Amino acid sequence: MNEQLEFLEQVGSDFWLVEDERDNLKVSYRIKEVIYAGHSTFQHVMILDSYDFGRMLVLDGVVQSTSLDGHIYNEMITHVPMMIHPNPEHVLIVGGGDCGAAREVAKYDCVKKIDMVEIDELVVEACRVHLPTVSGNLSDPRVNFIFADGVEFIKTKRGCYDVIVVDSSDPIGPAMGLFEYGFYRDVHHALKGDGLMVCQSQSPLFHREVMNQTVHNLERLFPIIGVYGATVPTYPGGFWSFSLGSKMYYEIPATMFDKSAKYVNDAILRSCFDLPEFLKVAPDSGGDERLPENAGHCVDSGVVRPNIGI
Repeated sequence: MNEQLEFLEQVGSDFWLVEDERDNLKVSYRIKEVIYAGHSTFQHVMILDSYDFGRMLVLDGVVQSTSLDGHIYNEMITHVPMMIHPNPEHVLIVGGGDCGAAREVAKYDCVKKIDMVEIDELVVEACRVHLPTVSGNLSDPRVNFIFADGVEFIKTKRGCYDVIVVDSSDPIGPAMGLFEYGFYRDVHHALKGDGLMVCQSQSPLFHREVMNQTVHNLERLFPIIGVYGATVPTYPGGFWSFSLGSKMYYEIPATMFDKSAKYVNDAILRSCFDLPEFLKVAPDSGGDERLPENAGHCVDSGVVRPNIGI
């Protein structure tokens, strides 16, 4: 098949990207144009222009980020930990090939260095050139691009970072190792004594087992853990979770959030840890089985309460 049409289906005169999310769910996007298509050593990479979501990054046929709502995910995975840490000077981003997370972190003047470890250089190149609404044509001199396997890279670091952002794709293919306990243990080692980390932990509706496992892994490593959410229409179910592990800090500061953003504001920062009721119990428990004791992560006046069950 023509590389430009791989993963696309033609219906009449229209082309559609059909994403197989689960055995019982398909998500289809009507496509205007294939902006870029190519193969890397790791995966098939496309930038498509869609009718409703604008330009989008697609890896192996799965949408990763779009012009319409990519800012929501990137702002939420970065500004929450960056606001909780009082002085994040050294930041590591694992993954994040669309450059959106690095773009948000670079809004903090206190940051001295951003190491961005992405396994696939082609993803970064494609997004910087063809997806500027997400990447912002990132060229901040504090960003150090490292094209390597994040799982192996993190093993070599000890006490280096104030904040680590794990911006992975779904737990398949190159990203599989970014969801395992051994990786989170290495992340813990790579953080400074007062450091904190955050990772995306999939859909609470369709991938609850991934979210729960992430929480359990972090519970084994960090004295303070938190789960928060955001609405990201591109992702299955539209409701996405993020899991945070911290060695010390858990307060959202009283100072006003002053970064340029489309989604995040003070109210979002202070309410995002307020979980809906169905997430306060383990699935299939009949409403009785609680999540781990320190996995619940209510926010009261901007404070993530450690060691409080939900």
